[in-house]
Amino acid sequence: MTVKMELSYKPPVFATIEEERLYLKQKLAASFRLFSKFGFDEGVAGHITARDPEKKDHFWVNPFGMHFSQIKASDLILCNHTGDVVEGKHRVVNRAAFAIHSQVHAARPDVIAAAHSHSVYGKSWSTLGRLLDPITQDACALYNDHSIFDDYTGVVLDTEEGKRIGKALGKKKACILRNHGLLTVGKSVDEAVWWFITMDRSCQAQLLAEAAGTPILIDDDYAKITYGQVGTSEAGWFQFQPLWQRIVKEQPDLLE
Repeated sequence: MTVKMELSYKPPVFATIEEERLYLKQKLAASFRLFSKFGFDEGVAGHITARDPEKKDHFWVNPFGMHFSQIKASDLILCNHTGDVVEGKHRVVNRAAFAIHSQVHAARPDVIAAAHSHSVYGKSWSTLGRLLDPITQDACALYNDHSIFDDYTGVVLDTEEGKRIGKALGKKKACILRNHGLLTVGKSVDEAVWWFITMDRSCQAQLLAEAAGTPILIDDDYAKITYGQVGTSEAGWFQFQPLWQRIVKEQPDLLE
């Protein structure tokens, strides 16, 4: 499949499952490269997953211990619902990735992708145990559409804790994991990753604003209107497209 970089206003339609799977894996690899550029990498922590278009209880994920900046589509591994690697040249999966993402995917059949990392502003904001306020237009994308998992017990290695995270997420697009970081989901890789990027920046904006003074909140009615403009699934997908175009042009090897 040839990846075309012309401006697109809606997701592509695929002739075969194989084409859709390849495109999904390329978007996933691009997302890891972008996470690296944004500084969302912290040692071996962090993961983005994408539900396979054919095997709905399987998901593609980064191999454990591989730096985000080096990941290509061919490096991704496919895990089944029990955490076994069933496809890919690498054989080790991050157990925290499986514990969290397997349960989120199981709880949310509408979700194609989920993103989590220990980004600096996300984990800093998470220590406050608070939802983000609607203090900027961008933050309104999360208005009444994110939650808090208020139960930190260490590195997530148990699927039971993953289930509790899935329950805390509910039907929302994002969850703040207290003392840990951010988790975002979407109906596409594009959407889930864009929500993570803009949510981390919203954490940064609120931390800066509160350090300088008392931010003025956007009125509830206008926050709701703005959410309808910038917080939809379609808006999340579209916001990602310039980043996709940029990273593929800069690092075309990620498509391999």
